[in-house]
Amino acid sequence: LGSLGQKGRCSLSRRQANPFRHRICRVFSTAPDGGDGLSFEDFLDVLSVFSDAATPEIKSHYAFRIFDFDDDGTLDKKDLENLVNCLTGEGEESRLSPVEMEQLIQNILEESDIDKDGTINLSEFQHIISRSPDFPSSFKIVL
Repeated sequence: LGSLGQKGRCSLSRRQANPFRHRICRVFSTAPDGGDGLSFEDFLDVLSVFSDAATPEIKSHYAFRIFDFDDDGTLDKKDLENLVNCLTGEGEESRLSPVEMEQLIQNILEESDIDKDGTINLSEFQHIISRSPDFPSSFKIVL
């Protein structure tokens, strides 16, 4: 994953940088200022959740929190756009066009938004993840 800096800041090497590194640090941080600094205990929590021993329910709960960029408890269109951009890379050449992005988000919502409210809640997310047998083994950190 990375290391705790001298001041407990979360840092990851550039070679192995996880595109969600800032979100991971933010979600697991117990810093009172809401920052992304990790204590040693926070770091142990990260390792626990991303270990093979963590249950699919725990892994999906934290995946949902990591993907919920605005921390509002749902994955809306903006969260999904941020998620896709993290997965496709930071460069302009790898980004989807606005039309492609809109179509992809629409497809994701059609498949995942069971109550048709335009967002994906934790229960809906966990339902989708439960149909993906590879998720628990892929949601891990290799040290």
